[in-house]
Amino acid sequence: MNIKEIAKHVYNAEDSHYPIDRITAESNDITIDQAYDIQEEVIRLKENKGQRITAYKMGLTSRGKMEQMGVNDPIHGKVYDYMEKYDGETLTFDGYLHPKVEAELVFILKDDIKGEDITIDEVMERTESVIPALEIIDSRYKNFKFTLPDVIADNTSAKGVVYGKEKFIPEGHELENISVSIHTNGEEKITGMSSAVLGHPAESVATLAKMLYERNGSGLKKGDVIFTGGMTEAIHLNKGDEVVTKFEGMGEVKFSIS
Repeated sequence: MNIKEIAKHVYNAEDSHYPIDRITAESNDITIDQAYDIQEEVIRLKENKGQRITAYKMGLTSRGKMEQMGVNDPIHGKVYDYMEKYDGETLTFDGYLHPKVEAELVFILKDDIKGEDITIDEVMERTESVIPALEIIDSRYKNFKFTLPDVIADNTSAKGVVYGKEKFIPEGHELENISVSIHTNGEEKITGMSSAVLGHPAESVATLAKMLYERNGSGLKKGDVIFTGGMTEAIHLNKGDEVVTKFEGMGEVKFSIS
């Protein structure tokens, strides 16, 4: 198995916008560590093109999804500058293969977090603010079908994010009890709760810190931005959709896709 060749294959699929067969179809012995090695090589290719990492993102943060995939921990990837949109902006449908949207809470840190035994309280103490946001996921694999190593290598299906307008201090909200609803074209499509994210979205940040520490001894730093994972199941997007997501106590995040 050639890590660099596989990474180039995955990178080209996103960069040139075409679907590929899952990489484990030919290399079915890829381990989780090797999948992260591929992801890191894809990061290097993106950085060589001038694309800049702006946030971490967590995936498989619901207990149901972890059980479905047969894992005990979530997975993580990166958000890049070219993926970022803001409340009220328009996305271009032709820039995606089969996009889906999910609602998330984003944490911005005011202090470093490093180690294996970080608690929710420690994360809350070190969080500067929280932003309601949306993530657009868009697997490069045909028919959105993949195994765990496939999706890790593919940067956890990252493709776009939409940030809300306002930041909120964590002390002002029960972050484990935020309800959310996603509406497309005026119709409510799905509802969810922040507790779907590992019981508390701050636990997702703590888990990310643990995973980084266990992989290479690193951690999270002051100013880091973390998408903590879906509060809802992801719903399909269609060309022409107008999406409004309502976060309890945090207002709305909107976008259209044309």
